[in-house]
Amino acid sequence: MTELLRAIGLMSGTSLDGVDVAFLATDGQSSVTRGPSMAFPYDAAFRERLKQGLEEAKSIENRDERPGNLAELERDQTLLHAKAVREFLSQNNILPQDVHVIGFHGQTVLHRPQKALTVQIGDGALLARETGIDVVYDMRANDMVHGGQGAPLVPVYHAALAAGLGRDAFPVCFVNIGGISNLTAIDSHGEITAFDSGPGNTLIDQWVEAHTGQAFDAGGEIAARGTVRSALTDRYLRHRFFTANQRVSLDRNDFSPPVKGEIGLEDGARSLAHVTAAAIFASVRHVREKPKTYVVCGGGRLNPVIMGDMAMIAAKEEAHVVNADELGLNGDSMEAEAWAYLAVRSLKGLPLTFPGTTGVRAPVTGGVLVKAE
Repeated sequence: MTELLRAIGLMSGTSLDGVDVAFLATDGQSSVTRGPSMAFPYDAAFRERLKQGLEEAKSIENRDERPGNLAELERDQTLLHAKAVREFLSQNNILPQDVHVIGFHGQTVLHRPQKALTVQIGDGALLARETGIDVVYDMRANDMVHGGQGAPLVPVYHAALAAGLGRDAFPVCFVNIGGISNLTAIDSHGEITAFDSGPGNTLIDQWVEAHTGQAFDAGGEIAARGTVRSALTDRYLRHRFFTANQRVSLDRNDFSPPVKGEIGLEDGARSLAHVTAAAIFASVRHVREKPKTYVVCGGGRLNPVIMGDMAMIAAKEEAHVVNADELGLNGDSMEAEAWAYLAVRSLKGLPLTFPGTTGVRAPVTGGVLVKAE
């Protein structure tokens, strides 16, 4: 019998909302037993520091550089992750010695695949010391060394979950709507194709925060009062990202929200919600088989305006859209679960990325292991 390893995954995504923690036991292949998960939101002051860090990171030319206050931010961000792990273990009565490994994503502050440059701040050695648990981190870099885009990394975990959905769901497409949206299409033969599909929540979040001070449009309430303005949506959907045949991974700054005063708050939020939904279907044309089922995870699944637009577009293609939670999955913790799964694969030397997911030349593993002292 293949050994199952117990792993914790940590995810801090492009939405800058906090740390997601998830626990699972897995062989890094087909066996996955999902455990508890928790979310630890960042306070407003730390979110501001992260946003400033994104600005400071724009000058990075070498991935080891930490201009401005990035070094201090990296330390403090790592300590917040360690605190989250300790709280998670305590709340779930799990001992550190009962966890084989932590998969640590860190915070992406710069992603420039055309330059083979990706930077996730996060000190793996510090996290291992603080938690007493081995850590695998920096899982994107080796993919880029071998010609990949460095993203997305979650698809191999999506494929493991898809195996439990039943053949009637196939071809199936997992859609993660975080700051940036990405999709994983698994065809009727089990082949994986995956790529970033466009802006997710980041445009809406930036738009709403600039106008109201709220971090996001809770429940899509602002968007629900607005009207889709095609002049604006068409401008986004004509972006070269959608018209090009080559798939590339995205940085949070590759799309910008409308200029203040260009459109009203509610119409802006409604239009950007439609862009989020329509972008997924504009990108899915690159997969081999048109999906029959769309499984939606990430924060965007909680916005009924986005989900409604997705359902409307999918119905025209005789497909249906389902919230991951309705399938017994956890749409909030799936990426954190994936990072736990990937850490186990890394320990076993199994591939994290594939030609069909990141464009890497051949399947390749990745990650840096730091042993706890």
